[in-house]
Amino acid sequence: MSGFPILSLMLAVPLVGAIACLFAGDKTARFVALGATLATFVLGCILWANFDIGGAQWQFVERADLFGRFQWALGIDGMALMLIMLSVFLMPLCILASWDAIKQRVGLYMAMFLIMEVVMIGVFMAQDLLLFYIFFEAGLIPMYFIIGIWGGANRKYAAFKFFLYTLLGSVLMLIAMIAMIGEAGTTDIPTLLNYNFPPEMQTWLWLAFFASLAVKMPMWPVHTWLPDAHVQAPTAGSMILAGVLLKLGAYGFLRFMMPMFPDASGQLMWIVFALSMIAVVYTSLVALVQSDMKKLIAYSSVAHMAIVTAGLFAFNQQGIEGALIIMLSHGVVSAALFFCVGVIYDRLHTREIDRYGGLAKNMPVYALFFMLFTMASIGLPGTSGFVGEFLSLAGIYEASSWVAFVCTTGIILGAAYMLYLYRRVVFGELAKDDVKAMPDLNAREWTIMVPLAAVALWMGVYPESFLAPMRGDVTTVVARLAPAKPAGDAHLTAGKAKPAAAHGEPAHGSSHAGGVQ
Repeated sequence: MSGFPILSLMLAVPLVGAIACLFAGDKTARFVALGATLATFVLGCILWANFDIGGAQWQFVERADLFGRFQWALGIDGMALMLIMLSVFLMPLCILASWDAIKQRVGLYMAMFLIMEVVMIGVFMAQDLLLFYIFFEAGLIPMYFIIGIWGGANRKYAAFKFFLYTLLGSVLMLIAMIAMIGEAGTTDIPTLLNYNFPPEMQTWLWLAFFASLAVKMPMWPVHTWLPDAHVQAPTAGSMILAGVLLKLGAYGFLRFMMPMFPDASGQLMWIVFALSMIAVVYTSLVALVQSDMKKLIAYSSVAHMAIVTAGLFAFNQQGIEGALIIMLSHGVVSAALFFCVGVIYDRLHTREIDRYGGLAKNMPVYALFFMLFTMASIGLPGTSGFVGEFLSLAGIYEASSWVAFVCTTGIILGAAYMLYLYRRVVFGELAKDDVKAMPDLNAREWTIMVPLAAVALWMGVYPESFLAPMRGDVTTVVARLAPAKPAGDAHLTAGKAKPAAAHGEPAHGSSHAGGVQ
């Protein structure tokens, strides 16, 4: 693959597809969008297959000078690779989820999704600071139109709220970037990752980035745009918003704030821990009382992403690896849950939980898939959710046992609201005539459910497939943070064998060497 511009090609394919959709009829636009997203997914698989685990940190690098300091600079590491794969995996499923539901301005709708794909994977590929910012902010535009044109009754309010919240925070990040360029004299991200900004400057840069990325996550208390956006967005819009767009904030923490401002990250980690603990408990409790299925899942997303932020700022290998796995797992599982809501919404045109009940009787296949994704969201062993939560909590515990305790209560509350939702929708008496008439999954819905279920199980059974490409990059981040890492309150040490007894007998307890004391 040396010298072949596969990253630029992955950006060009959906962009060309978007332009074609604008001039195509409705039926043709659907097939063009599906073809473009599938082609990009195939390119992503080729990218993954050719990624050299244990090789250079930055691979498939492409550089071209454009004007001034601005470069067309692309390249990926293992963390970016996995998030790109998440994006290109979900996008064709979103197109299929919209196949019958979207009937007006189909060409424009498909073009917006393809442009969304370009900017999402562009964020993860960018190696120039200004190029990253352009991709990062450009994602607002297609999602604004997706919510504002094809959303629900209050779509305009939700679209404006989404746009304003995320845009205002990003202005501060742009100012910080300009200051960084002036200080370091470069826009090259790999160079900036190793640049030592003055400690007093790091604090202000950290706060400016935090103002933008916390909204993007979103973190409490700047999360209020998310439930409105999810409720009003079409099914596929919710899938890609929860699946990928929420991960841009966490990616910014890991790519910029932590390695570029390590001293400030160590001093201000208490802010992240405090907000994460509040978010885990508060949004879980709010989710418990929701009557709208989409709003419940939206609040659950805030709680899950709070465990991500706590895991990232644990400053250790387990915490960061766990946070990355949660990001991938949540991307798949939340998209699947929103699609599960969309399946029954398309049949009954309501998201009110009390309108359903007894679906296990007339939609048993749907009930089975819904159960799998519910269990994955809860973190059942054998599913993707368990791996990420276990690693994250282990890392968080090493940093702070109190933060780990609070985050664990959030997981218990998560089981409560997800099981409560599942019981009310799937079990109980099948009493309503319109619910009795709802058919089980059709072929298109099967086609969407099966890949989502397969990846959720694959990640749970063999997480090494996803951890291996990222491990070296996580180690690099942890090493960068090590000098600024505060002392944790839970010190785990490996056990030591006692000296060997006389006559060559094994020392007492030697079989337990390496255990946790």
